[in-house]
Amino acid sequence: MHLDDEVCYCFHVTRRKLLNWCRREGPRVPSQLSECGGAGTGCGWCIPFLKKIHREVTTGSVDATLAELSAARYAEERAGYIRAGKGKPAPGATPLPPADS
Repeated sequence: MHLDDEVCYCFHVTRRKLLNWCRREGPRVPSQLSECGGAGTGCGWCIPFLKKIHREVTTGSVDATLAELSAARYAEERAGYIRAGKGKPAPGATPLPPADS
């Protein structure tokens, strides 16, 4: 996942914004990342990724699964999560990619 890829599709928060916010604000727990543009407070899909970003900043080591994840794959997995009824996107969220037929 590149720095300018969105992590939170509900509120359009990028990885770069989250990393910079964490470095500046020093959140003690991952849930405090919600203070960065509302990340994690919409459908809930990005919460595990917010935890990884928090861990990156607090430990100084990059999470390999997050670094290697493509934006397209991330979007596909989020679409599956939403379509399975596990979360509801916030109004104005990035639309889901078309479903495979």
